[in-house]
Amino acid sequence: MSGIIVVGVDGSETAMKAAESARDLAVALGCELHVVTAFERDRTEVVGSGSDQFDLGDAASAERVARDVARSLRSAGLDVSYFAIRGTPAQALIQQAETHNARMIVVGNRRMRGLGRVLGSVANSVAHNAPCAVYIAKTDEG
Repeated sequence: MSGIIVVGVDGSETAMKAAESARDLAVALGCELHVVTAFERDRTEVVGSGSDQFDLGDAASAERVARDVARSLRSAGLDVSYFAIRGTPAQALIQQAETHNARMIVVGNRRMRGLGRVLGSVANSVAHNAPCAVYIAKTDEG
């Protein structure tokens, strides 16, 4: 089998657990893995002085998170790519899946209990709007 599996990360421990589940699924199914971090604004700030100036922005920060997670997930026989996409986390995952005709989106089950379940969660939004299969990885403690 082949195809693309999309997973979203935000630098949290629970997102890393979902990413590890996505990696394991990608290896088992012979799929490529796309690691996605969302950013909602394209705010940029320039810091430094003189010729030593650096642009710090939401897009760059999101890309750094996705890149670092992608690097940590790399293993033999697994193609891993990373992306920073503007939008809410659910929108970014769905957009990536649609754009690349993904086979599956992997999300964690964070905020799927109690008030979070009532108000909505990334997993809930993705499950209701994804163009492909959705795997909800158990990432909470309980």
